[in-house]
Amino acid sequence: MEPILNANLGVDGAENLLLGFETADDAAIYKVSDDAAAVLTVDFLTPLVDDPYQFGRLAAANALSDVFAMGGRPVCALNILALDCALGTEVAAEIMRGGASAVREANCFLVGGHSVDDPEPKYGLCVFGLVHPDHIMKNGGARPGDLLYLTKRIGTGLLSAAFKIGECEQADFDPAIESMCELNKAGGVAAVEASAHAVTDVTGFGLAGHLHEMLEASDCSVELDWDRLPLFNKAWELCEAYCRPNRTFSIMDFAEPFVAQGNLDDEEFDNRMGIICDPQTSGGLLVAVDPANAATFEAAFKRESGRAPWRIGRFVDGPDCTIRFSDAN
Repeated sequence: MEPILNANLGVDGAENLLLGFETADDAAIYKVSDDAAAVLTVDFLTPLVDDPYQFGRLAAANALSDVFAMGGRPVCALNILALDCALGTEVAAEIMRGGASAVREANCFLVGGHSVDDPEPKYGLCVFGLVHPDHIMKNGGARPGDLLYLTKRIGTGLLSAAFKIGECEQADFDPAIESMCELNKAGGVAAVEASAHAVTDVTGFGLAGHLHEMLEASDCSVELDWDRLPLFNKAWELCEAYCRPNRTFSIMDFAEPFVAQGNLDDEEFDNRMGIICDPQTSGGLLVAVDPANAATFEAAFKRESGRAPWRIGRFVDGPDCTIRFSDAN
């Protein structure tokens, strides 16, 4: 990794690169003027749903999320599509129609893209956004005493895995699909209005993985309020039954050193780990907010989304960057 980190040294204009990949943040930031910085990101997925329109919509929402997590607004986007030509143009058109609907809702321009013939479908976006250099939201900056908010329910990985093998009904999977298709615009707007100290989105590394990145970048720890953690219906039941995505287990192995078991018995701890290590697609935002600005964040988010965010914990002192459960100390 070190040679990659040094790749930008000596490049003209490198001083304007405000954020690269050194902190595992959600997007790159490049200053273009005193009043504007470019937000640059790319993300694409394999299908989680059978409907090509829904697939396109949720994949685009997932890519756009990175810009909202940085406090920015998407400006334009390029399609990235890999599809077996044998599936025909109608499938491709529906995928891109779904993506275009998310881009349009984000008040963003869709300006082209690239496609390749590939036996495994993939779709996503390369997104260019803008943010004021003084208002950039990063995954670092949370302070002890800050409140931790989550803006979407978790469990999309569990429900998706169960649906694929017939262990989850369509009616139970539909709320997760609806959530994945939802933009994170409301959370981004609310975070900016409340002067949030740190923001990141919850995607493939699960709640535990992305929260740990926030903790490492902020040099503090967190206490999670388990009873406030919002789960999709059936998520806990599926987790107990070990109907978990394969990736969950590698995330659990990664997270074990920094998630404290406390006084939880092994079974309860394992199930909780299965939830917070569940890989999400187009998950919500994790937002660190000063308690003095909590009412502002909650009101702004409810105004933009029509629902309240979930307050799931509090940041605490601790350079060990540990995730603890408040009821297990």
